[in-house]
Amino acid sequence: MTDYEMHDPEFSGTTTEEWDDPQLEDFSTNDLGEVADHFILSASGFPPENFTDLKLPVVDPDGNLNENALRTAKSGGRGVGAVEYLDDEKADEVEDLIDDLANEHVDDADFGD
Repeated sequence: MTDYEMHDPEFSGTTTEEWDDPQLEDFSTNDLGEVADHFILSASGFPPENFTDLKLPVVDPDGNLNENALRTAKSGGRGVGAVEYLDDEKADEVEDLIDDLANEHVDDADFGD
């Protein structure tokens, strides 16, 4: 199993814009420490060793927590369940973090359990 590290993403606002997983070139910096602030998980810690170590982006490159990204991270083919080698306990913690972010920052969030 990969020993993923989880952290709270940093953001300055919220959005409901259409979502697509960002690529490194979408960010205005190549500093992986800054880029990592947009993600929930890293396979190599924070800051990560490589961009590909980052999993579950929920903050867009402009720094906004994205409701659609939270939904994607919670469920779906690119969500928590799709992260390889993530143990059940860590997956539960990640889902709790996603729920907390949604409940605190998204109007009428209904992410279910």
